[in-house]
Amino acid sequence: MRSPIRAVALVAAVGMVAATALAACSPAEPPSEEPYVPPRGVTETEIRLGTHQPLTGPASSYSRVSVAMKAYFDHVNAHGGVHGRQIVFLIKDDGYNPANTQTVVRELVEQDEVFAIVGGLGTPTHSAVLDYLKDEQVPDLFVASGAGSWNQPARYPGTFGFQTDYTTEGKIVGHYLAEESAGETICAFHQDDDFGQEFVAGVEAGLGTPVALRQSYITSNTNVAPQVQAMQSAGCTVVVLATLPTFTAQVLRTADQLSFRPQFVASTSGSDYATVGAILGVDKALLEGLISTGYLPIATNPDDPWIALFQQILDEYGDGGEVDNNVVVGMSIAYLTVQVLQRAGRQITVDGLIAAIEEGGFTGPGLVPFGFSPTSHAGYSGGRMSKVTNGTQDYFGPAYVTDAGSAPVTEYTEPAAVPPPDGIPTP
Repeated sequence: MRSPIRAVALVAAVGMVAATALAACSPAEPPSEEPYVPPRGVTETEIRLGTHQPLTGPASSYSRVSVAMKAYFDHVNAHGGVHGRQIVFLIKDDGYNPANTQTVVRELVEQDEVFAIVGGLGTPTHSAVLDYLKDEQVPDLFVASGAGSWNQPARYPGTFGFQTDYTTEGKIVGHYLAEESAGETICAFHQDDDFGQEFVAGVEAGLGTPVALRQSYITSNTNVAPQVQAMQSAGCTVVVLATLPTFTAQVLRTADQLSFRPQFVASTSGSDYATVGAILGVDKALLEGLISTGYLPIATNPDDPWIALFQQILDEYGDGGEVDNNVVVGMSIAYLTVQVLQRAGRQITVDGLIAAIEEGGFTGPGLVPFGFSPTSHAGYSGGRMSKVTNGTQDYFGPAYVTDAGSAPVTEYTEPAAVPPPDGIPTP
């Protein structure tokens, strides 16, 4: 007779063999998910963002861009933030000096530990930190400059443009001039860097021919009389400007003093009526007839729902002044940033954020679509012509889209988006 102990042992052994066989035939259990570890600048309650801005120096007329960005982020925070996190937005002054930009951006990353740089302003300044931000794996979002450098996905996977790039904008200007100014002597006055050179290259591409004369300036020298005199002597009847607002004002004032009155056509960067008008002061009337381009609603149109929204937010969370086109840029960058953070999800990562932007399809205040995709980090893809008439800057004609390459300039006819009731994009 088998003993109870031996019987129990036999049953146990059979059970172990069966269990082993079952385990061998069963699929492996899925590995447990790794716990979410927030990236630098993200905590349970905060997302830290930073920017470099020319609050002082030759480009200080752009200082309200960051005022507007902060006001919009504060508006979002008052409505619960993004996925329950508050946006902490840190602004550092670089004086439009690339050496300063390198210092303040390092501070933002290494001391303030921001998750991303948003809306860094200026072509020469932001170019100075491109490689650093890439090496530190800091998302570099919606640079406030139209240089083509921001659209290099393979080289700078974390950098994205925002405004229409200078070459694309220039192509639209050239296309307009080819149709409206045939037979005129078209010349160009531009900043001596990527901004000016890319814009004029675009103008020439749109024209299908080189401009008759090019004159340039550097930001450290505000005397533009020699260049204006050269254009007058060359018989320029149309002068394209790729200038900062200060230099737009200087050219208009100098040309008036010399009784030189061509048709001026300015880039978006240097044509905001309120900004340049404030610099001109009593000479503000010199802006009459100025033609320029744009890709966002114009601030002088209070009936536009986006302008009304931005004014409300500026009154409640900003400086309380009137909306100008710099405010429109700042609010629009912040609006897009919130859209992107929403899409990236609660468990946000650097790679997830980049993928969210490359998915594209964002809508907002823009007159034309963004160019975002896995192969393009370009911002807005076109624009519309505007003119100052009786002290009011407003659009005329259709919106156009193209690119910085060989794409033709074509009309864009989709209707503009309407802002959500609370001013916060829907996830």
